[in-house]
Amino acid sequence: MRTMVDWSELRPELLVLIVRRINMIEDYLNFRIICKSWHSVATRDNFNSNLPRAPWLMLAEEENDRTCRKFFSLYNGMILKKRIPGASEKRCMESKGWLITVGKDEGEVSLLHPFSGVQIELPHQKTTERYEHNYTHVPWTFIRKAVLSANPSHTYDYAVMVIEGRFELLSLWRPGDLLWTRILMPIHIGHISDVVYFNGHFYAVTFGRWVQICDVVGSELINIHTIAQLASWNDGRNYILESLGSLFVVAQQFVDLRHANDDRERIPLRHIPGEDDEKICTHRTRKFLVFQIDLVSCKATPTRDLGDQAFFLGANASLSIQASQFPGIKPNCIYFTDSWLGAYAYFEKGCGLDMGVFNLADGSIQPHYDGVSVSRVCPPIWVTPNPC
Repeated sequence: MRTMVDWSELRPELLVLIVRRINMIEDYLNFRIICKSWHSVATRDNFNSNLPRAPWLMLAEEENDRTCRKFFSLYNGMILKKRIPGASEKRCMESKGWLITVGKDEGEVSLLHPFSGVQIELPHQKTTERYEHNYTHVPWTFIRKAVLSANPSHTYDYAVMVIEGRFELLSLWRPGDLLWTRILMPIHIGHISDVVYFNGHFYAVTFGRWVQICDVVGSELINIHTIAQLASWNDGRNYILESLGSLFVVAQQFVDLRHANDDRERIPLRHIPGEDDEKICTHRTRKFLVFQIDLVSCKATPTRDLGDQAFFLGANASLSIQASQFPGIKPNCIYFTDSWLGAYAYFEKGCGLDMGVFNLADGSIQPHYDGVSVSRVCPPIWVTPNPC
């Protein structure tokens, strides 16, 4: 007769060899829940935290459980529920696996690791230069984007660059600073749309599609100059990111910028009555245009071929991954979430409907998440999962 194998009795040294070969965090988390003995070896030391990760979709906060968040994996459709009380009723952005949170009522700012629970307090947004002339009507929309230069889990030598305020300016913080330091940019380039850290420099792109390089030493801007300027149009947002050692700018174009009380295709979007009722608009992404930036010739070349790469855009630090490394991720596509902050405060349920997968080859847009997840404070965002 065949004897049944009790997998829980595998020797610990053999389990360690197995878990160290796992390169997908989804598989790592499934490994941990098999039994107590398997969970005991699935430790931080036995998991390669430097391996590439496919972002998860962190869904909006649910009204009946504000201390937890759900994460949707594109790899296998798995939904993980994680208790993250530090993110409750806060606007969240993401960079290198960390959340940058802004309090809904008080506007306090912090770095929060969603899986380990580690939290780093940052200076209050009121410490930014000339805050009283630059504040926004709601605290959680003051910081529009946040980007880390390095992972705080791995080094103390890092910086946080944020796009902040009504005029979408740049401010910088380093560990030990007691306030935010304003990075003064040329007035003519206009409001900042996105920023990325690449090869030791911060690069920024404006709504007018000026691409700038910013050299920062300590908290001082020592050099800034224009790399390129792309043709501009009025609607949409611009993103900047690195992919395979090259710099890219992605221009988002909206359609259906119109006065509307609801989106009958998905869910009611009842707007909150106020003085600006005639200005309330819904929006939907129509397409993306991608430009590769040549840092030597300072030219921007349009492209519709990202090869095996997939871009992830939204309220996260814009990033690129190699699609073939992750089952379920489509190459030559742009995965996007709703990042149009202006509309969040005007609807009872908030926003978050404008998200999907844009195929650069044929211009089609398909959903990446079939459910509905909306919020007035923090709609779904991309988060790079890492247990430590």
